[in-house]
Amino acid sequence: MQVIAVVAAVVVVAGVVFAYFQRPDNTDSGLSGTDAGMRCGTTVCQVIVGKSVGKDLVELLGGTGGGRIRVTGESGPFIFEMTIVESGAVVNDKSLECAAAPVSVCLIRGTSNGNWRGEVLIRKDGTWSRGQTYLANAGYLGLHDVNEDGTADVVATQLACDGLCNNAFVQVFSVLGPNIGCTTAAPGRDQLPGWPTPVPKMSQLRPCVDR
Repeated sequence: MQVIAVVAAVVVVAGVVFAYFQRPDNTDSGLSGTDAGMRCGTTVCQVIVGKSVGKDLVELLGGTGGGRIRVTGESGPFIFEMTIVESGAVVNDKSLECAAAPVSVCLIRGTSNGNWRGEVLIRKDGTWSRGQTYLANAGYLGLHDVNEDGTADVVATQLACDGLCNNAFVQVFSVLGPNIGCTTAAPGRDQLPGWPTPVPKMSQLRPCVDR
């Protein structure tokens, strides 16, 4: 009987180890997408907002001093730390924007000291992974498919002179690659193309330069 018990224990341990190494990349280990007791900071996580993305549900979860992003549905459970909250950003029920496509994108954004901080999740080939983080200091951070390749891009408005003037420009990032480009600076952000939801055309973008 002891031999059988030992063999059973070895099988269980082997199964746990196999499951660990088979988990999708960029997920936070040790977390379950359906864990009702999951903690965000010092308190139990509460759902802030959720969005359907195809057959998946993306939810922002928050607590005192922390936050998580939970994905459930066809792609399987994923849990990510909400890094912008750790950086001091405040999120609410308007903080989640998603664009469903063959490569889906969700932008999580929050305010911090008058700026917008954001991070993205990307669903590609049936798997969600973490993308880049972003900072916008001139009042806007959102998703638009500026280069019309079928995948949403991140659009941010930036001050052109470290807060010492009102000049502002639009900066566009591809979630799959480098910067797409920047507009020329305008005397104020209300003069940016499409303000208050700036969506520049590719013809209005130039290579970004250090400012």
